[in-house]
Amino acid sequence: MEFFVLLAKLGSLSATAREMGVTPPAATRRLMLLEGRLGVRLANRSTRRVSLTSEGELYLAQATQILADIRAMEESVSSRRAAPKGLLRINATLGFGRTTIAPLVSQFARAWPEVEVQLQLTDRAINLVEEAYDLGIRFGELPDTRLTARRIMSNRRFLCAAPAYLKRHGPPALPADLARHACILHRQNDDAFATWRLTKGRKTESVKVRGHLSSNDGDVVLGWALDGHGILPRSEWDAAKYLDSGRLQLVLPDYTLPAADLYAYYPSREHQSAKVRAFLDFLVAQLAPPAATSPRRRTAPR
Repeated sequence: MEFFVLLAKLGSLSATAREMGVTPPAATRRLMLLEGRLGVRLANRSTRRVSLTSEGELYLAQATQILADIRAMEESVSSRRAAPKGLLRINATLGFGRTTIAPLVSQFARAWPEVEVQLQLTDRAINLVEEAYDLGIRFGELPDTRLTARRIMSNRRFLCAAPAYLKRHGPPALPADLARHACILHRQNDDAFATWRLTKGRKTESVKVRGHLSSNDGDVVLGWALDGHGILPRSEWDAAKYLDSGRLQLVLPDYTLPAADLYAYYPSREHQSAKVRAFLDFLVAQLAPPAATSPRRRTAPR
């Protein structure tokens, strides 16, 4: 069942073989044996892709549910153990996952050697339940009500720019002034990346901005801001060290942007496994600040 669910997900016998660490002929033989035992054809093969038959779709739906039930049963039992153990599948965003979550996984693995961790990094939207992840780590709240969320840390966002850019163009005094500035655009999912919402007190203004540089990679747009190409919205987590060093300065410091708090998401279960609980507690201990602090207000000269 696990083999067939993986095959349906990847849509390719060769890709399934690579994932399982076997040869493509071995994966093909496994599918043939499965079909022979059931007496039906589950998948149509072409040179590149595999498509499911109607019987294959039925087998996939029931196999997915059975595997989920087995997993829940095992985790409800294993959660009674004193020490975390077993496979822990985690999904995180590319940049933050590479720079922050991966080193934390390294520390966690030393503390809990009986936990096997698989860390998958992607910026695309994921379905934790269908893709069988134990945890998803994301900035901002997700709309999926089937998931339970635990906030790991607060993460404010604000506008910033390099001193060289602000010296050349002058700092904006009001949100409307952003229309005449070069703004660096960070494309994330389907968000309105060229519309920035700034709040002061009870008033929120939506400003349509423009710029010649945009990317879906946070490290790329941050590098452009450091090079003096324009104004960029950035999270406290990413920008604090550059504000401290003076390589970036706050722009419109009296205004705030929507926060991007860090959350861990996991499928709602009556009994949370010991490995998930241990990793969540570990994340909070490592990432939650000991006390609330404010970013140093290195503002642009007026």
